[in-house]
Amino acid sequence: MSSSAEVILNQPEQGPELNPDAKGRKGKSPFQLAIRRFVRNRMAVVGIFILLAVTLLSICAPLIAKNNPYTSDLYNTDARPDGKHWLGTDDTGRDTFSRLLYGGRISLLIGLLTMIFTVLIGGTLGAIAGYYGKWVDMIIMRATDVLLTLPTLLMFLFLASILEKTSLWVLIVALALTSWATTARIVRGQFLSLREREFVLSARAIGCSDLRIIFRHMIPNALGPIIVNATLLMAVMISVESALSFLGFGVPEPTPTWGNMLNGARNLRVLTQQPWLWIPPGFMIVITVLAINFIGDGLRDAFDTRSTRR
Repeated sequence: MSSSAEVILNQPEQGPELNPDAKGRKGKSPFQLAIRRFVRNRMAVVGIFILLAVTLLSICAPLIAKNNPYTSDLYNTDARPDGKHWLGTDDTGRDTFSRLLYGGRISLLIGLLTMIFTVLIGGTLGAIAGYYGKWVDMIIMRATDVLLTLPTLLMFLFLASILEKTSLWVLIVALALTSWATTARIVRGQFLSLREREFVLSARAIGCSDLRIIFRHMIPNALGPIIVNATLLMAVMISVESALSFLGFGVPEPTPTWGNMLNGARNLRVLTQQPWLWIPPGFMIVITVLAINFIGDGLRDAFDTRSTRR
């Protein structure tokens, strides 16, 4: 053996030492690595704290708010903020602070439930289209294309005009039925790439059923994009609900929502002389949507295995 070959063979292995994080990542599952990357994203962590704070304030509304959000005090209408009414009262004498906290419950509930129903509908249709392909994929994707060409807000307004009265559950179902197309496309794309992978082909070869392959092998590997889309979808649904309530097509009065509070402030006198009626609900909408978007961006980077941030 030549001397140059002996030198090469006797050199110590330096691969793991070149990357100081390799030892820390050794033995960790992809989910643990995703959590690690997520925690290192400062804006995502800040978003979680903001969302938790807003959620706790809404849940603990009966303990924090002194006044009933539905009770009107006709002798104390349009009152300025004071010790009894921290954010004043509206034109019917209802406490603005109480309605702000209780309204957070409804707005967050609408965003959460609409997101869940949308992901269930879009995820199911996208999984079926991506797994089976052929004419099944063609039919589902053509329906998806039609739905994507129509503005969601206008479609909901059309449905609301047909119905005699909009309730909380009607609003949630209508939003889910008009918003599942994007989720279906994302899930379909994931399934199209996964169905030709080795572990899926092996599961088919040993006789696994379609349901077992989908739920045991494919959905767990597609969870990353689905979770990211669901998080951002919740922020969109909160914004859409606020816009619909502002236009008068959301949850009917006297149920408090942030959008309904903005709807009650649609006049020049309130905008110029009573900022305590519209600034707090607008601020809550903005920080909640921003917090959820920060969390969604953090989750996207955490589940992206090609991300340079480890």
